[in-house]
Amino acid sequence: MKQRRSSNGSKKLSAKFLKKEILKLFLREPKTRYDARQIQNKLRVKNTKDSIASAIKELGNEGTLIHVKDGRYRLNPKEKANLLSRRGKSKNTLEGKVDMTRSGAAYVLIDGKDDDVYVPAKFTMTAMNGDIVKVELGTDRNRRKPEGRIVEIVKRSIEQVVGRVILENKYAVVHTSYRSSVAEVYVKKEHLGKAQDNDYVLVEITEWSKSQNKAVWGRVMNVLEEHNPSEIAMNTILINSGFNLQFPKDVLAESEAIDAGFNEEEIAKRKDFRPITTFTIDPDTAKDFDDALSIEVLDNHDIRIGVHIADVTHYLQPGSALDKEALHRSTSVYLVDRVIPMLPEKLSNNLCSLMPEVDRYTFSATFTFNQDLKIVDEWFGKGIIHSDKRFAYEDAQEVMDNGSGIYYDELMTMNKIAHHLRKARYRNGAIAFESEEVKFKLDEQNRPIGVYVKERKDTHLMIEDFMLLANKRVAMFINKKAQGQEIPYIYRTHDEPNMEKLADFVKFASEMGFKMDISTPKQLAKSFEKLSKAAKNDDVLKMLEPLAIRTMSKAEYSTDNIGHYGLAFEFYSHFTSPIRRYSDVIAHRLLFENLGSAYRTDKDKLQEKCTHISQMERKAMKAERESIKFKQVEFLADKIGKILPGKVSGFLDRGIFVELVESKAEGLVGFDQFDESYTVAQSKLKAVGNRSGHEIKMGSLVNVEILETNLELIQIDM
Repeated sequence: MKQRRSSNGSKKLSAKFLKKEILKLFLREPKTRYDARQIQNKLRVKNTKDSIASAIKELGNEGTLIHVKDGRYRLNPKEKANLLSRRGKSKNTLEGKVDMTRSGAAYVLIDGKDDDVYVPAKFTMTAMNGDIVKVELGTDRNRRKPEGRIVEIVKRSIEQVVGRVILENKYAVVHTSYRSSVAEVYVKKEHLGKAQDNDYVLVEITEWSKSQNKAVWGRVMNVLEEHNPSEIAMNTILINSGFNLQFPKDVLAESEAIDAGFNEEEIAKRKDFRPITTFTIDPDTAKDFDDALSIEVLDNHDIRIGVHIADVTHYLQPGSALDKEALHRSTSVYLVDRVIPMLPEKLSNNLCSLMPEVDRYTFSATFTFNQDLKIVDEWFGKGIIHSDKRFAYEDAQEVMDNGSGIYYDELMTMNKIAHHLRKARYRNGAIAFESEEVKFKLDEQNRPIGVYVKERKDTHLMIEDFMLLANKRVAMFINKKAQGQEIPYIYRTHDEPNMEKLADFVKFASEMGFKMDISTPKQLAKSFEKLSKAAKNDDVLKMLEPLAIRTMSKAEYSTDNIGHYGLAFEFYSHFTSPIRRYSDVIAHRLLFENLGSAYRTDKDKLQEKCTHISQMERKAMKAERESIKFKQVEFLADKIGKILPGKVSGFLDRGIFVELVESKAEGLVGFDQFDESYTVAQSKLKAVGNRSGHEIKMGSLVNVEILETNLELIQIDM
């Protein structure tokens, strides 16, 4: 039966559709009580009050609704989950992530779908940017893009906020800052803790509004010591990215209850590496040491290298609160001035960390190299080590550069093997793009007082080479074990570039004087490698590197092994950082199960975890980039009026972007700051003065004056 639409736009529904619309109303507002007249007004339908009363009575007889009194009904809480489940399975209902617009409308990004679903503002419920929602698609097939309405908020993107307390008569309001998704949170007086008027606090959200006009409620978790714009910004960056600042109480309780001791029964199950020379090499500020290397020369002069990884799975029991929280976070987040760990400190900085001069449980991989530096034997299994020395990268490099010092011979032998592994990788088509990593010198208040670009030396590359080796060989081991019958595993994959997306970059590179061969993926890899080498001595070409990286596919975690294009590996996983990556925790568990007979887990459930971990990794990377940009702007905040050197990094119709030489901060110089008007070339590679013909080209060295910095917007005007 077709719906009949009246002249004023309202409609009369069939009995079937009427019941369906009534159910949708109660699902949207499950705690509200409605009678027939209220439902008629809410739905704006032409059905009579009696027909609506009959429909809700039927739903009551079915047990879906509960009659309260006086003809008023509410949703049966026991039926809510079943109804939502049935709706979720509807062909017209999809699950995705919300991308809000300034107008209040939203786009819902559906994984695996090319088209986003547009949701008008009035149909967004109370969804916020980043929330996972269920969206019901509209039935209008004439639209070019799908449109729908949000029917359920599956998971909120944030659970905590930072803001300033304003005390009212009966409650307090916490006003958030720094572009928070939630403008304000109400807090009952009994949930304020020690917070006073005007204090800056961390608030846990306890109750979300059921409509746009209702309040969000929470409780104060912590009072921040002082109002520090940087502190507020860093915490809000983390929260907005979906990372809570504190661990739940049950998670901390579980971690504190873990036995820190060693017992002989457990040690007897493990390979004992304690007598073998072993050390760690990490950044000088590191506290969580994931990996250690050991070296021994065998009687036949072969060399056995051990890659020893913290055995997190010994302490992290599947299904525990600790394990669930680690999966939820999926990664540690490294901002400029702090780390938000995946695991509580007792594990990340103590029990699991491979600290010097203490015994530690490991999951180890050993590789035996012959005189030709070919691998002739390998072993994977649980071990125990006793690290002899904790090197910072700079300390180990100094030993090698000086030609003497503790473990000089061992370091040089390892470096020789690492060079061999690296050359082989590049021969096979690996791409060596290196993004410049900006580092800051901070004062006691974490304010930036200096900026520099991290220099990667042999020690950095050596550790990287051995970690790549272990990650590759673990994935190869699983593939060999499968013997043609797939063993579901977590792979780190990197797809070949999309040739269509590359077209603009190739044209751009050509106009800058660099020709690329994209006839095959292998030739493309060679072109990228040539660009990487050429950029080391050409500042203009160096600016192409980050653009080239953006054209590449994003690496992700997947159960479907398609190889790793950028590394030129057919098989690759992540095994070497389980303290800070949950992907590696999964890799350890599955590898351990497969050390005996073949073990196969549920591939679909494993893929769900892969998807979640990939999403959290992208959120962490975004937070890390945002913290760097904030610190760059903060570094320049006291340099208003200063003249600084930079190079042109991009063009808009209204101005040029300039990247400063020292801080690598990027700002906009509007054409209104010039002596004449300029026209930007169609290629976006240069701008030409309309009167003088003067050209400003990509990569041109310029001096700029800092006009204004905006920490709230993370912007620099020059």
